Amino acid sequence: MNESQPIYNAKELGTGKTLVLGVQHLFAMFGATVLVPLLTGLSVSATLLFAGLATLFCHFVTGRKIPVFLGSSFAFLGGYAAIAPTTLADNVTPNPDLPRLLPYACFGVACAGLLYLVLSLICKAVGSKKIMQFFPPVVTGPIIIAIGMNLAPSAINNCSQNWWIALVAIVVVIVANLWGKGMIKIIPILLGVVASYLVAAVTGNVDFTMVKEAAWIGLPFQMENTVFGLFGSGNVDSGLLLSAVITIVPIAFATMMEHVGDISAIGSTVGKNFIEDPGLHRTLIGDGIGTTIAALFGAPANTTYGENTGVLALTKVYDPFVVRLAAYFAILLSFCPKFAAIIRVMPTATIGGVSLILYGMISAIGIRNMVENHTDFQKSRNIIIAALIIGLAIGVNFSAAGSISFAIGSMNISLSGLAVASIVGILLNAILPGRRTDLEHNDKLSGSLGKY
Repeated sequence: MNESQPIYNAKELGTGKTLVLGVQHLFAMFGATVLVPLLTGLSVSATLLFAGLATLFCHFVTGRKIPVFLGSSFAFLGGYAAIAPTTLADNVTPNPDLPRLLPYACFGVACAGLLYLVLSLICKAVGSKKIMQFFPPVVTGPIIIAIGMNLAPSAINNCSQNWWIALVAIVVVIVANLWGKGMIKIIPILLGVVASYLVAAVTGNVDFTMVKEAAWIGLPFQMENTVFGLFGSGNVDSGLLLSAVITIVPIAFATMMEHVGDISAIGSTVGKNFIEDPGLHRTLIGDGIGTTIAALFGAPANTTYGENTGVLALTKVYDPFVVRLAAYFAILLSFCPKFAAIIRVMPTATIGGVSLILYGMISAIGIRNMVENHTDFQKSRNIIIAALIIGLAIGVNFSAAGSISFAIGSMNISLSGLAVASIVGILLNAILPGRRTDLEHNDKLSGSLGKY
């Protein structure tokens, strides 16, 4: 499948090879995309549907120029956990209020998606460089680190259900990632899930009753589980709604930087400057609206997927049509409840093993974000900013209250540690002296303030 010369038009390959490449892109995104609904309680079918639709919409907005796939974002897991925890205080007992709370979290994610549109308009008006100076790696890096650290205990709790099954997932992911070749190296998460799942099934640790009872064809979501169902119920907790917005929206500042980095990476792989043409403002619109619509219908936030960029580099087939094929396949799978049931009955330990690595990787990416952008920690301002972000995010989250609460009129607002940390970090970076010097320093070293 690997070609000596890049292919920009899939017609050169023929129908058979093009379909195979589309399935390959589906495999690349699948493991991580379906893991998010399993970790949050959202619908697997809705996740696949709106990942596919968001990808197609992004291609439409960008003039079908960019071979990008939009899958589930892990960055918002901390926000979901703060508003709609899947378990109670003992971290083991399932939360009976989860179906009621998830639409509130989804509303917060939908508002976060709208923030992309605001940034898109500003980028169009004044240029992306001036905007990104307010969200440098010294702010976004520690936020990303805190997201992974806050989530890690839940992974351990899941692994503890059966450490042997969890270890199978962990070992396979590590082996595939470090020693795998070609496509094996690109889909370690999917391989880890499949291997651990098979071991659990063979040893009798999977209950397939839900799979047997599920229909072959059905709708991907139910309106009562969406944000529209929440507002249609006539019983909305305005305080919780505002808490969800304040808690989750700041996460978008980190994911927007991730978006810029991914679009840059795709451009480097393909050999085109997508930041200039079709323009960062267009890619932000595609990602933002895709996230908002997905969240409104009970699906996770979307983000650009580096796994699919890896497939591009592997195959050297850069035609966006091939990526759109993966989106069509995802949409088709979303209408099969039996397939979703197979994903839903996945052992908790399998999820724990894979998520243990993923959560650690989230924190590691935050560290890499700062290292690659030469964040200067010899400066006291940067140490203070990073220290307060991590200290508040972790400290508030694991405090007795688990949040900072206050009242505005008749509304009770609860802010998670991540929300407080994000707000404090952004404000400190804006007001503490030395920001301009840092920007000039990073600009000389990395060549662009937009490199995240």
